[in-house]
Amino acid sequence: MALIQLIYLSSLSDMRLEGEIGKILESSVRHNQEDGVTGMLLYSNGNFLQVLEGETAVVEKTFVRICKDPRHYDIVELIREPIAKRQFSQWSMGYQHLSESYIRSFPQYAPFFKFQANDEAIRAEPGIALELLKEFSVDNR
Repeated sequence: MALIQLIYLSSLSDMRLEGEIGKILESSVRHNQEDGVTGMLLYSNGNFLQVLEGETAVVEKTFVRICKDPRHYDIVELIREPIAKRQFSQWSMGYQHLSESYIRSFPQYAPFFKFQANDEAIRAEPGIALELLKEFSVDNR
């Protein structure tokens, strides 16, 4: 069983949909539990950063479903790599909604929540995305 980790960024297609994030999360948890996918989702100010972990075919199927979801746009895949062990195994989908003011206290992570699809800073150091997800995977807000 080959495991992969996939990390991507996306933007909410319409800020009026922010109230639907709970529904998105419920659906994600249900699908992920059925498929054996684990991960973490961060949201702030219209932007998502998510990590998915699991068997290669299942994670790829999940990502295709996400890419077809009209509630997302500017989807940027940052990392897709094999892993020996899951780093977010405790959640079908962990979630943190980070306020803009809270994110300001972490300037090194700000580009991930105000990004453009071609942002060179994000593409130059995709490993920072994993660091960010790990940082907020515990409720230390």
